[in-house]
Amino acid sequence: MILEMKVPSPGESITEVEIAEWLVSDGDYVEKDQAIAEVDSDKATLELPAEESGIITLKAEEGDAVNVGEVVCLIDTSAAKPSGDPKEAKEAEEEKGTKTPSETPEKQAVKQSEPATHATGVPSPAARKILQEKDIDPSSVKGSGKGGRILKEDAVSAVPSMGTPGGGSRGESRSKLSMLRRKVAERLVSAKNETAMLTTFNEVDMSAVFELRAQYKEAFKEKHGVSLGFMSFYTKAVIRGLQMYPAVNSMIDGKEMITYDFCDISIAVSGPKGLMVPVIRNAENLTFRGVEAEVKRLAIRARDGEITVDEMTGGTFTISNGGVFGSMLSTPIINPPQSGILGMHNIVERPVVKNGAIVAAPVMYVALSYDHRIIDGKESVGFLVAVKEAIENPVEHLMDGAIEKALEL
Repeated sequence: MILEMKVPSPGESITEVEIAEWLVSDGDYVEKDQAIAEVDSDKATLELPAEESGIITLKAEEGDAVNVGEVVCLIDTSAAKPSGDPKEAKEAEEEKGTKTPSETPEKQAVKQSEPATHATGVPSPAARKILQEKDIDPSSVKGSGKGGRILKEDAVSAVPSMGTPGGGSRGESRSKLSMLRRKVAERLVSAKNETAMLTTFNEVDMSAVFELRAQYKEAFKEKHGVSLGFMSFYTKAVIRGLQMYPAVNSMIDGKEMITYDFCDISIAVSGPKGLMVPVIRNAENLTFRGVEAEVKRLAIRARDGEITVDEMTGGTFTISNGGVFGSMLSTPIINPPQSGILGMHNIVERPVVKNGAIVAAPVMYVALSYDHRIIDGKESVGFLVAVKEAIENPVEHLMDGAIEKALEL
């Protein structure tokens, strides 16, 4: 029996996908539920599992755009499974091909014709001084002395390697952008062109968060199985700001402004196929443990390419943490149709004034990019100050003065 495998719908409103990579070859025997291809939509990369076991015949090429419901391969379910495991045989053959004798005849010939001694490549005192003055690495100079020793005349005649214009490699390569990458690019350009985007900045003293994590992170991890990271503090501080300034938790729809009474927080993460933005639903209802567990779950699914379209759909506000890559400061681009995005950055020891004295403290710069069409300076600056207050005094603003209760210890 020949089974036609059609492209399933990855999500609402998606009518076309792209074959990113075939994980099997034409004519391979595949098992039921085995991943046979990766397909890109404009929102996520998904795996396509085999619906039955049998011999597969590919009907689409890598890079082809195919409609949802279109046949991409055939599976002959009546074909018998080949004896042995061709994959294991292939791996064994490759491993065998990579093994080489520790000493080939060619290497032995070189070894005999070029005997090395303790003097090989070692400069004489005079030669060493000259090479140091010329800033030349002795390993780049061939010695003419006995046993390959570098003599004074070798050092005198040695010329520093300056490189030559146009003398290096000038190759280039081209690769097709994935559908996901193209869609991200389209949305970013659209956000720049269609919103009145403005960015405001502030700085946050992270000392209080550092102290809490140092004191409770071990007990927190032992009790809940997840680490007490920074994202739970960031997320809960953002929720506080959104509840105090609802305009930042709003969107424009034509001539209307939609304001939400819930906080669906999008977390920008770097996935194998590019930027992905999974959503923490109703984050205002989650505890510190709940936020950390959800962030970990979504990050792992994004990293492993298992994130679904539904998990990245929606979101009322975005947090982007460029600090994990070492960014000091940036102006993040709004994730439309949202109206605000908070950029977190690296944490660096900087001089600050406390009680009239200059001391070192872990400081992070934060940036809020917002759509000035519906968010005014009062709301944007007030929101960022609310986030700053919550991070600098989390016990009062995020834990209601009860640390162990908030951390569920």
